[in-house]
Amino acid sequence: MEICETIMLICFGLSWPISLIKNIKSKTAKTMNVQFTLLIIVGYLAGIAAKFIGGQFNFVLAMYLLNLVIVVCNLIVYFINKRYDRMREAGQRV
Repeated sequence: MEICETIMLICFGLSWPISLIKNIKSKTAKTMNVQFTLLIIVGYLAGIAAKFIGGQFNFVLAMYLLNLVIVVCNLIVYFINKRYDRMREAGQRV
């Protein structure tokens, strides 16, 4: 059972760095959805909580934590890019 959960987390986990790189390069928050990102973070926190409650300290928990860190990085980039958008609107260089 855990192998399926691990495969799912690996597949999701591979997509987050791609998204992070795209968001860093774009320097705009207009293509990002902060609500979606927050929902994903809540989902990963729930998965982590389930592992702690069940006492399952294993590779799956490590995958949840790694994915959470990368998604939080995406959230940080969102706010950085949001600032870039405001700077552009004010006529400042980014």
